[in-house]
Order: sequence, then structure tokens, then C-alpha cells
Amino acid sequence: MKTSTIAILCIYFGYCLLELWRSGLFNKDEQTRDDGIVELVSTVMLLGLTQPAVLFTSATLAGWAAPQWAGALAGLNIFAAVALFLVVDDMTQYWWHRASHSTKWLYNLHRAHHNARYMSVRLVYRNNLFYYMMMPGIWLSGVLIYLGLGWVYAGYIVVKLLVITGAHSDVAWDKPLYRTAWLSPLMWLVERTISTPATHHAHHGRHADDPAVHYKGNYGNLLFFWDVLFGTAKITRTYPRSYGVENLPKASLGQQLAWPLFPEGKFENEAHPETA
Repeated sequence: MKTSTIAILCIYFGYCLLELWRSGLFNKDEQTRDDGIVELVSTVMLLGLTQPAVLFTSATLAGWAAPQWAGALAGLNIFAAVALFLVVDDMTQYWWHRASHSTKWLYNLHRAHHNARYMSVRLVYRNNLFYYMMMPGIWLSGVLIYLGLGWVYAGYIVVKLLVITGAHSDVAWDKPLYRTAWLSPLMWLVERTISTPATHHAHHGRHADDPAVHYKGNYGNLLFFWDVLFGTAKITRTYPRSYGVENLPKASLGQQLAWPLFPEGKFENEAHPETA
């Protein structure tokens, strides 16, 4: 097993153990039977099939289209290489995420992520199965791997998982740091650079009139900087009173995992508060 894979597993299950100890990993407020099924299926499918398949397919297509470019960037400076991944993966994911909150059919692929009425490490990969298959950043990362930057991707994806897992967990690592006065200048920089529990929890808040809620913004995954740069940031250093978008139409298990293969009911025709 690759070192990066071991690191990813350690991070994910480390947060699972932390939630198991501190907040009840399998006993979240307002959870339903379908929640656990959606989370298990979408997480296993992404990590075990979708992401590896997309990366492999993308690299293969790049090899067919430009065989002379194989490994062309292998000697690139590591800082430049990381910057490439931040742009072609993380920034494009910001725009993909943002588009998913303004386009109804894309929101149908993403709404399972917001269907949960709680925050948890369990939500990190909770999405419709087609959501990640179509994500531009994964396809573009495959091209960079073909160009010789696979060694950078291995480290990059570990750091990204560390940040986004922490941002989704209901054990908020930033909360005690905000209470430490002399750390305030440092946290000012941190919260404008990477996603933190406070900024990302705001994106999952339930009620629009809650001052800590901002589900029409705070779209960043690894870097919150994209929200700052593109004008969608809201920083309050507080946390929503409750989670799950208010007035969101109900969706069946099939709709959450595999819309549009399960278009039954009025789900796809009703107005979504997020895209209105």
C-alpha cells in the first residue's frame, strides 16, 4: 500500500475515532437510516472506484492525445507543481461547487451533501455518484499525473484531505484557537487561507437568518482563499445553530445517490432554496 494511501486512511479514521470519542460518530442529531447508506456507498464508490478510474482514464486519454508529453513536467519545481494542482484541481473544484449551488441540475447531483442535518467526517465524500465522475479537477489531475507530477499529487491529496476532513468534522479544531487571544492574528491568516470548521460549517447551516450561516458562499475545499478572492467569503468565527438547508424538498435514497436515474416524484422539478 502506498504511503499516501496509508496517510489518507490514518487521517480519515483518526477523525472518525475523535468523533466516536467526543460527539458520537454513529449517533448524530436528526440522522436517518438513509443517511448512513448514502455516506457509506458514496464514500466507498469514490475512493474505491470513481477517483482511481477517472485519474487512470484521464491519464490514458492524455497519452493517446499527446504521447510525446509523457513525464514532461517531472522535473518541475515542487512549488510550481503544487501551484498547478491548486489551480487545476482546487480552484476548479471551487467553481464546480459554486456552480452546483446556482444550477438546479448540478444541485441535484450535490444536494445529498446538504441533506444531512448534522456535520461529521461522514459527510466529506457524501454526494451523488455522478458528482465526482464529472468533476473537472479530478480529470485535470489525471493529466498532470500523466505529465509526471504523480509524486506531487500523492502529497497534495493528503494535505487536502486533512483540511477538508477537519472542516467537516463536528469536533471543531479551530474553536479553542479562537478563544486564545494571542493567536487571533494567526487565525486571521489561517481562516482566509484554508477551509476551517467555522467557515465550512457556515456553508452547511440550516436557517438563512442565522448570522453564522452562509450556504450561498464559503465554497472552498482546501483553500478558502478562493472565496476571499472571488467574493463569496463570510467569516464570523461562530457556528450555525443547526444544519441542513431549510425547506429543502425531500429526496429518496435513490435520488440522493443516483439522480437522474431515479427521477421519481417532484424532486427535480421543485425549486431549491440554494438555487433560487
